Amino acid sequence: MRLPERALPEERILGTCESSDPPLPDRIQSGYPRLKRRRDVLEIIREFGRDGAVLLLGLSVGAAWSTAIVAPNTSYDNLSANQAEKHVRELLKSASDPIAVLLFVAAGLGILGGAVVSGILALVAAIGFFTNRWILKSFKSDSGKEEAPGKTQRILAVSLTLLFGLAAAAAAVLAVLGI
Repeated sequence: MRLPERALPEERILGTCESSDPPLPDRIQSGYPRLKRRRDVLEIIREFGRDGAVLLLGLSVGAAWSTAIVAPNTSYDNLSANQAEKHVRELLKSASDPIAVLLFVAAGLGILGGAVVSGILALVAAIGFFTNRWILKSFKSDSGKEEAPGKTQRILAVSLTLLFGLAAAAAAVLAVLGI
């Protein structure tokens, strides 16, 4: 079957084949779709990275908010002052590491997804969450007795948690925008 001369080039190449027509050359049949599939795979990887970064950044922001605001308010409402102080210190110390790991993974996914600025900001926030571990570290006094960090260190740790939680929220917005 012959196509009219005015047919588009795609119609000439992809025209209907009858049994008497020879098959199309291999380079026409398989060359372009392979290239298109590679682009599709790269786009899928980029979307996965960006979407995964947004998910993990949102999760870390929620965890930071719960750690710095919700749990301390509940502790001070339901416990004595000394018990609440101890509980908040332990909570900040134990929650900082998982949040930092979430942020490290989100940074990697963000960079993989093409949101490089978001990934770098998530990396900075992750390092900030690791600092809570050092701020709230117990120390030995002159008498050799181990003492817990004071109220100033706890306030500093809560402030840094909120600050780096805000940085993680900004990184999430940047990841959504693909920046």
